[in-house]
Amino acid sequence: MRYNVISYLIGEGFKSTFKQKKMTSASIIIMCATMFIFGLFFVIGENVNSVIKQIESQQGIQIFIEETATDEQIDQLGNQIKNINGVNKVTFVSKQDALNSMKAVLEDNQSILEGWDEENPFPASYFVTLTDLSLNEEVQEQIFKLDYVDEIESQNNTISKLQSLANGIQIMTIIILVLLIVISIFIISYTIKLTVHARRREISIMKYVGATNGFIRGPFIVEGVIIGIISAVITLVVLGLCYNAVMGGIGESVLVQDIGIGLLSFSDMFFLVLTVYLLLGIGIGILGSVISMRKYLKV
Repeated sequence: MRYNVISYLIGEGFKSTFKQKKMTSASIIIMCATMFIFGLFFVIGENVNSVIKQIESQQGIQIFIEETATDEQIDQLGNQIKNINGVNKVTFVSKQDALNSMKAVLEDNQSILEGWDEENPFPASYFVTLTDLSLNEEVQEQIFKLDYVDEIESQNNTISKLQSLANGIQIMTIIILVLLIVISIFIISYTIKLTVHARRREISIMKYVGATNGFIRGPFIVEGVIIGIISAVITLVVLGLCYNAVMGGIGESVLVQDIGIGLLSFSDMFFLVLTVYLLLGIGIGILGSVISMRKYLKV
């Protein structure tokens, strides 16, 4: 009996969806437009977060080692730094590496460094990247306590600005997405309400013969879910094509290649976007159906 009721509700939902072609088409178009805007903000937010993480991974702490430290003591210091919580990668920079880096920066002005090969003034150091930039000060405090550490150089201002930027973008993204969800629910509920209004007599008859609110609401919920899934799939395809076309041009630009920052491909975000779209489409469809029927069911 239960199986028959469920199959009936699903069948009525499908029948209603494809019977009311104009209403269904209007709902799908509105849903696709809203979800496309939603998707644009979502993929832009994902790319911004990815870029910030890449920039964060390039930020680090330069730990200069005392000149008197032996090779064994330097290795011991490196191992101690690796064991500190929050440390991601530890790279040793020898005195010669530091000098070579300065030569690369000066390019045609090598005469400034004349004679420095014999008496290299640059100290050896460790360049440390972190798993989380918020641990920057905490890690520095622990490193300062270690032996043979002469000085620590860190771009604290840059790190603080990156953290603030990342937090600001996350807050803005959440606010925009919440607003779009609210707008989507309002639009889909209004559209489905038109379908419910057109079938108000049928609903009244069903109530008179003893049908429960849940039974009456079932087909409309199925209808909302179907509209949500169809809209999600269509929008996913359109968004993917547009994203690949735009990112293809941006990825080939000289500026992006010079910066060395990689942008996410749509395939990298496909399953995440698909999941979000399906949850969004189904959720909005269900909420829109429930809200649109409250007046007629007098809940």
